[in-house]
Amino acid sequence: MKSHQARSAVVVGVGPSRGLGATLARRFAREGLHVFIVGRTAENLERVVGKIRSAGGQATAVTADATVESDVVLLFDLATQFHDLEVVACNVDRNASAPLLETDRELFEQLWRQNCLAGFLVDREAVKHLLPRQQGSLFFTGATASLRARPPFTGFAAAKAGLRALAQGMDREFGPQGIHVAQIIIDGVIDGDRARAFRPVRQQQREDGLLQLDAIAETYWQLHCQHLSAWTHELDPRPYQEPF
Repeated sequence: MKSHQARSAVVVGVGPSRGLGATLARRFAREGLHVFIVGRTAENLERVVGKIRSAGGQATAVTADATVESDVVLLFDLATQFHDLEVVACNVDRNASAPLLETDRELFEQLWRQNCLAGFLVDREAVKHLLPRQQGSLFFTGATASLRARPPFTGFAAAKAGLRALAQGMDREFGPQGIHVAQIIIDGVIDGDRARAFRPVRQQQREDGLLQLDAIAETYWQLHCQHLSAWTHELDPRPYQEPF
């Protein structure tokens, strides 16, 4: 029989330990949630699980592809087998720098699948498990491109804009039924492994001019804690130095 005291969180799109997905997982685990962390690289997931457990938290690694419907269905069956699902963060994305005339159909479709289709599959299945209790939070991770398309990232922007529309539609449909749907538009460079690997961000900006992972994760948790009389659907965290 399912325990109605045990609570779970699902974070889809977990990569390196110094990344947003992993940081969200650690933040949710600190609140006593059993966190199911999902990604395509088992080694990365196990490393994150190990850190959560060493800090006294509970976590389970699930190797899955969020663009594969059967993987997503099995994920939520697992996450809700012995737990009440409380919060889901869909953090899956892929970016690519490609001028429009160099963007072939395959790349454009891959960007859509990994940024938009994954969000649809993850949050559709999540809602099925949240609705019976009429409570819970669904978080979509967006980007500056969710609002503005700038070459050479037009394909990425088209996919992120689609994800934003999905979040809006789900909020209007399921918000009145007790499900808090929020879109977090990350407007700036995150100080994580991905940015450090691709450019010397430390040489370009002061440390406090980059989005700090723990600060972003705290924003997600505070959204989850909001009273339903004052829910936020969309917000755009950015460093104080970031132009907009």
